Amino acid sequence: MKICIFGAGAIGGYMAAKLVQAGADVSIVARGPHLAAMQDKGLTLIEEGHDPVTLPVRASANAADLGPQDYVILTLKAHSVPPVVGAMQPLFGPATTLVHGVNGVPWWYFHKHGGPLDGTRLASVDPGDVQWNGFGPDRVLGCVVYPAAEVSEPGTIHHIEGNRFSLGEPDGSKSDRATALSQALQAAGLKAPVRPRLRDEIWIKLWGNLSFNPISALTHATLDVLCTDPGTRDVARHMMIEAQTIAEKLGITFPIDVERRIDGGAAVGAHRTSMLQDLTANRPMEIDALVRAVQELGSLTDTPTPTVDTVLALVTLRARVAGLY
Repeated sequence: MKICIFGAGAIGGYMAAKLVQAGADVSIVARGPHLAAMQDKGLTLIEEGHDPVTLPVRASANAADLGPQDYVILTLKAHSVPPVVGAMQPLFGPATTLVHGVNGVPWWYFHKHGGPLDGTRLASVDPGDVQWNGFGPDRVLGCVVYPAAEVSEPGTIHHIEGNRFSLGEPDGSKSDRATALSQALQAAGLKAPVRPRLRDEIWIKLWGNLSFNPISALTHATLDVLCTDPGTRDVARHMMIEAQTIAEKLGITFPIDVERRIDGGAAVGAHRTSMLQDLTANRPMEIDALVRAVQELGSLTDTPTPTVDTVLALVTLRARVAGLY
């Protein structure tokens, strides 16, 4: 089984290191100082309770150096994917599976969804159908990413917590390709359940990203603060209720209520969300997949989203003023 991690930053690097440790045939596409360090010294993984380990990895900036794969695991941020669709083509053979480990509403959301919106394409996350046409939705195996990790220095991944990568077919089936990848990830010490209702998990994670991320970017507050301050907690609550109304119209089941989800965010502590980190580091902000896509889904389901609309307008302008959108 040949596996390529495309965009092996913190999460992709963590997955790659665990797979290499287990003896899997893994290659990496990365760039910049991180790539140079991996090519020079290998990939170093730091895990709590373990000595740091440095592993030899096959890494390149050019997918053509690596050739067709059985699985391509995509771990970029959503806005970074459309520009690299063409560059990824050498990794694909007739039976290659694209594992979509990207936060937010995925471009393939309505592929094999069933119902009146089956096959609908989402302009907010795939303008011009670049991914739909360039990858093809039949390649896709969904993946919801839960670990927290960071690139502490080029070539070094610091794993913070979590080791679950939930997998799921768009049609909910337990396919051979999903089962085989699940077994490979489990052999590497990772949790990789194959879920018949992966979209439920997508929404549970999106619930927090939709609200906590833009509010933190606008206020510069950490999770513990924005989830307990009465004003920002109320804004988050309204955004999440609007999203839940949309999701339930699409057949999603939420196993917890809004208050418990917000309490869960508060329990994380003084954490700076990824959108706030991107803003302060002058990196493009992940607005479309996390927020604008929910607005688009509201339009498709005839669901008003006044709070989402307001926060989206504010955070979009904040990003534009900073030159990050």
